[in-house]
Amino acid sequence: MTTEAERIDTEEIRANLAVVTQQIEELEQQFDRLAGSVRLLAVSKTKPIEAIQAAYDVGQRAFGENYVQEAVEKRSALAHLDDIEWHFIGPIQSNKSRLIAESMDWVHSIDREKIARRLSEQRPESMPPLNVCIQINISGEESKAGVSLSQLNDMVALVSSLPNLQLRGLMAIPAPQENFAAQCLVYKPLQQAFIELSKSDSMIDTLSIGMSGDLPAAVASSSTMVRVGTAIFGARDYSAKA
Repeated sequence: MTTEAERIDTEEIRANLAVVTQQIEELEQQFDRLAGSVRLLAVSKTKPIEAIQAAYDVGQRAFGENYVQEAVEKRSALAHLDDIEWHFIGPIQSNKSRLIAESMDWVHSIDREKIARRLSEQRPESMPPLNVCIQINISGEESKAGVSLSQLNDMVALVSSLPNLQLRGLMAIPAPQENFAAQCLVYKPLQQAFIELSKSDSMIDTLSIGMSGDLPAAVASSSTMVRVGTAIFGARDYSAKA
């Protein structure tokens, strides 16, 4: 039976989602973006099925997960929702690549040849090609995954050659910056790289940048998909990491 606290959480999630959606719409207008050109990816890692269902019930369809086993379990539990879209946005371990290939619709964190090849080889033939983004280490941080922009062309050629992957674009998580201008400055070379890539291939249509702390700069820098979690689901972990 649903408790009163759970009902309050559900209502709060729906209200939060409305606020975030409105914020994105206002930023699209502010930076002369086409209405609806920036998709919201609701980062649902560590959140329970009920939280995802609450967001789905008011129109959210794309959900981002960082932990493989947790993502697989959620997909299985919500398999009756035919149009839900599962995005894997975390680092990929070689021994988990098969689970990702068999269960995800998108992967945002391609940064190694070995992983790209494994995902293509392990993608079931009965499923459409796996939509993928190449992760760029835009700030050059040693602690972060991603290829450099100087390595991008080689990675694009590799991913494009793999039959069960569909290259959709680029993803990055830059180092925190002090203000809007500094955020835009860091994003500028990535924005330019994305624009050039999209000219060469009509299927390259996704720039996955922007989180709660830099949404305005991301939208101003051509983002087509922003990743927001806490502002929708709250800071409290509803369940343990799988």
